[in-house]
Amino acid sequence: MAESVRVLLTEEEVDKRIKELGDAISRDYQGETVHLVCVLKGGVFFMCELAKRITVPVTMDFMSASSYGSSTKSSGVVKIVKDLDEPLKDRHVIIVEDIVDSGRTLSYLIKMLGDREPASIKLCTLLDKPERRVTDVKVDYTGFEIPDEFVVGYGLDYDQRYRNLPYIGVVEFN
Repeated sequence: MAESVRVLLTEEEVDKRIKELGDAISRDYQGETVHLVCVLKGGVFFMCELAKRITVPVTMDFMSASSYGSSTKSSGVVKIVKDLDEPLKDRHVIIVEDIVDSGRTLSYLIKMLGDREPASIKLCTLLDKPERRVTDVKVDYTGFEIPDEFVVGYGLDYDQRYRNLPYIGVVEFN
């Protein structure tokens, strides 16, 4: 089956919104250090751009969790592929994710990381698909709320392809 990609959000729209998110986080954490936890692989593009726009001190760590595999639908089973390298105790943690879809993965991660005694834990996502939610998840910082379409670009992939697109596109199956 062949597919094509239609632009949903331009590179300029994404860059502008990430700057606004960085400004909001910088205001909210004035006088503090934020510890960004990137959910790999999709979140890495977003987290790098976001971190450059945060003016308070930033530390970072990475973890890999998945509930997709090579499908366009969440499997519902969260698998931790790589855990964090550093403890979270007493840190102001912001989980940085490319997209919140069903909410299963983030709900699991927020509880798991919250058990590690951070000073605070919040969630920042580039994209949010609230109509797909099957588990309640509080998103503290949202880039864009999008419709229920399968999106790629800016770190998001379809079967490991299209991550490098500088915009958010919708996969259309021909």
